Amino acid sequence: MTRQSTHIPGILVRYEPGPETEPAPVVFDSPHSGYAYPDDFDHTVPRDMLRRAEDAFVDDLYEAAPEAGAGFLKALFPRAYIDPNRHEDEIDIDMLAEPWPRPVRTSEKAEMGLGLVRRLIKGRVEIYGRSLSVAEIMARIDGYHRPYYVELESMLDARVGRFGAVWHVNCHSMRTTGRHHGKSVPRDDFVLGDREGASCDPAFTEFVAARLRNMGYSVRLNHPFKGAELVERFGRPLLGRHSLQIEVNRGLYMDEDRIEKHAGFAELKANIDRLIADICAFAAGQVRR
Repeated sequence: MTRQSTHIPGILVRYEPGPETEPAPVVFDSPHSGYAYPDDFDHTVPRDMLRRAEDAFVDDLYEAAPEAGAGFLKALFPRAYIDPNRHEDEIDIDMLAEPWPRPVRTSEKAEMGLGLVRRLIKGRVEIYGRSLSVAEIMARIDGYHRPYYVELESMLDARVGRFGAVWHVNCHSMRTTGRHHGKSVPRDDFVLGDREGASCDPAFTEFVAARLRNMGYSVRLNHPFKGAELVERFGRPLLGRHSLQIEVNRGLYMDEDRIEKHAGFAELKANIDRLIADICAFAAGQVRR
């Protein structure tokens, strides 16, 4: 049994273990699985195209986290509207109708049109038929981006206060193939990102990698995804705060074109349920040492 402790409609839902479950110093979060599209999302491209930016069904894959003793947070809004895994100053200035009033944090993603608020979808397709105002973007930051960070930080701080440490697992999905030197190449089943050991103890990364490999999955570390803003912000391993990003290959569980679960979903979810339990046991063992 799980307990819903926070629900901000259209923004986020936080789940915690029920009173009969032994709590663990672990938090899972799914920042990109939301599909509650706000009324003021004035996009000109078809909704089906925008949905390709979602980490569809990742929240379903990890929904058992509270039953194993972990907290679980998920965003309800779509990442194409505003991306919780980008810094709030990671602005694509090419989409603005006026100068941004604060310092701009330059990044490769923002230059690609994939910053805090996306300008492009499917590589070169413009999402909007107009430029956006500073007020529009600030409203998204204040109403969606910041509340997500506040809630996640609260969950992490609560566990550090109780256990002295926390293990944060940032959950994502990735396309079945990527581009390498202009060619399409298949991706591994999982990619684990710990920012080359900067966001969590490498022993935790290796533990998760070993568990997945024992289940028969291929696993790569820090390539092509090493972890973005959320694990960079919250991962402080020297302070007992460990953040690991997990990317799962969408081909394992869904039809990427139809955005529908396929027959592989049940097997993958069962294995992720096992992984969640293993992570909670690992973290509990660490704080008992």
